[in-house]
Amino acid sequence: MCVTLSGPAGTPAPTRRALIGGAAATVLACPARAGTAPRVVVVGAGFGGATAARYLARGGAAVSLVEASPTYVACPFSNEVVAGLRGIEAQTFGYDGLGRAGLTLLRATASAVDPDARRVSLADGASLPYDRLILSPGIDLRFDAVPGYDAQAVTAMPHAWKAGAQTVLLARQLAALPEGGTVVLSAPANPYRCPPGPYERASLIAHFLKTRKPRAKLILLDAKDTFSKQKLFEEAWATLYPDVLEHVPLSSGGQVTAVDPAAMVVRTDFAEYKADVACIIPPQRAGRIAVLAGCADRSGWCPIDPVTFESQRVAGIHVIGDAAVAGAMPKSAFSANAQGKVCAQAVLDLLAGRAPQTPKLINTCYSLVAPGYGISIAGVFHPANGLLADVPGAGGTSPLGAPAAQRAQEAAQGEDWYRTITRDAFG
Repeated sequence: MCVTLSGPAGTPAPTRRALIGGAAATVLACPARAGTAPRVVVVGAGFGGATAARYLARGGAAVSLVEASPTYVACPFSNEVVAGLRGIEAQTFGYDGLGRAGLTLLRATASAVDPDARRVSLADGASLPYDRLILSPGIDLRFDAVPGYDAQAVTAMPHAWKAGAQTVLLARQLAALPEGGTVVLSAPANPYRCPPGPYERASLIAHFLKTRKPRAKLILLDAKDTFSKQKLFEEAWATLYPDVLEHVPLSSGGQVTAVDPAAMVVRTDFAEYKADVACIIPPQRAGRIAVLAGCADRSGWCPIDPVTFESQRVAGIHVIGDAAVAGAMPKSAFSANAQGKVCAQAVLDLLAGRAPQTPKLINTCYSLVAPGYGISIAGVFHPANGLLADVPGAGGTSPLGAPAAQRAQEAAQGEDWYRTITRDAFG
């Protein structure tokens, strides 16, 4: 096996300590098949697509990477931008490193896929033939899911769930919040990109209010009763933000049922909230090109083979990252990066006539609840019953009641992880 995340089959799964250290996949060079290099098209140059393209090129494939944006703005750590703790430039990456990786980088929009002809159409009229296609389109926001919240509403009530201009807009709105003002933040029902993300955002907005707007308040409206790292977040909130942050779960009427951007009103089944700043994170689905390619099912997401990430609906197309139905493996940058490596190796194997080996994949997610206060969750996943399932006994979360030094260490480890994964993906 040329990509291994936890050693050969039968070896023990990594411990939580190994995972928290930010262990990345070990990738061994694999020879390209003899003759003409196989043609692989990758659509989307985020953490999943950029990683897959780099490792495919390293393995000898002729790779065309299609990406419409001139730069990539990373979502991990973007909540720090929202809270005024870092600039958006720390989230922004160019693609020059990918251009030096032995692949063809096309700044274009993929507009259609013909799986029978094995060809991707581009918005400029060009088309790309492929032997295998990898889609890593991320998410689209469902503007049909919350009455009143459409594509125009985002200027008054930003979602900031695609990092970039929306992130900066929300940060500016918070900075202009009047003394004694109210911030309303909504968290959607599962599944969505970055399960702990809304709760990290709530924590860092609460920190901003506590330190900059001490008479202001944050109301977190939640479409769930349980969420990732819940006990760790609640422990931190009780200690750090007892008078700042109010969490309203589903069972207490936390589901947002409608919004009125002109009046800055957020409604639930039982209450109406007048906001000075409102951040609405709507439900999501797979990025549009995956839907156009026929890879998405009625859920809006893309079921895949957990060994190869090949679509269960369309042969020859693989889907990685947030768009994929990856079972227990969450939608995160770490997951997308790991899936990109596994998928790249599986594609190289399939093109060479080899049977892909069964992988194990790792995910670690760091959250910052205040400067110098980090928490994390880690897991190991393997194919089981057609999905990616947790490896029993592997992974875990940060301990409750940990000393400040340990929280600070995890915050530093998160920063180290961010530098490592962005370098691995973008060069």
